[in-house]
Amino acid sequence: MSTRPVPPAIEPSRAAALPAGAENDITILLPKREPVAARTYGVRTGRGVPTDRPLVLHFHGGNFSNGDLDDGRAVARMLVEAGATVVSMAYPLAPLHPFPDAIEVGYEALEWLYKQRTKLGGKGARIYLAGEEAGGNLAASLALIARDRAHPPLAGQVLLSPMLDPCAGTASLRRATGDATDCKYSEGWQKYLRCPRDAEHPYAVPGSSRRLADLAPTLVLTGQNDPMRDEAVRYAQRLEEAGIPVRSEVLDAARGWPEALADPATCIDCPCAPVVTQRFREFFESTRTPPPH
Repeated sequence: MSTRPVPPAIEPSRAAALPAGAENDITILLPKREPVAARTYGVRTGRGVPTDRPLVLHFHGGNFSNGDLDDGRAVARMLVEAGATVVSMAYPLAPLHPFPDAIEVGYEALEWLYKQRTKLGGKGARIYLAGEEAGGNLAASLALIARDRAHPPLAGQVLLSPMLDPCAGTASLRRATGDATDCKYSEGWQKYLRCPRDAEHPYAVPGSSRRLADLAPTLVLTGQNDPMRDEAVRYAQRLEEAGIPVRSEVLDAARGWPEALADPATCIDCPCAPVVTQRFREFFESTRTPPPH
């Protein structure tokens, strides 16, 4: 785990008392692991608050080896604007914590979120996964794990500019990196995967999973000039071929993705923000039917 200091632990009931739109740093206490730093967004209680709001476990980007809670603010705030409550977590980073550390911690946090869903999101809160860039990989991986373990029930997953191809050789990525001799995405994969055989594991590389049936409905968003465009589009196509309800779009207004997604100043105020928020809202509305318990 990261050696960064984490805030004092608080009970979810205390988090649920925060005013509308509040952002609060918390610590998630896991049964057999070190505490995990997290940040809640948009926790609301009281009369007039919908009881079936989306409750999202969110993962920031950073090539598996960088990034923190601040890097997840832009996407988390757009999710809140779309009507969700968000818990964004600081997962363990490579190379100190290679695969499968991040998804093991992430799954325990997902189980924690499910147990606390009523306090955080209301009686009928629906559970979603979301992430951008490397966080999109983790979200997609956890959707596979939740399916395979038949718990917890997910209402959907939101993947923005997800890192899904360790070969780092798609046309969109080559075009974005140009003549550069170093590729930070390739370096990120090298730090995340312990050995070449990890690239064959569907939980490490969900884009290569041979079985995509029975996954939660999925929203995939990418940009026209996004290095991860091709792998994101391909994953959406494969999900659709597997019978998964998929909403996928290459946004013309998305500029500088995935880096822009880590900076509220450039992301929330950019032309793509209203479109992204609207796509979130439409996806949440389309998945309102709660999954079976």
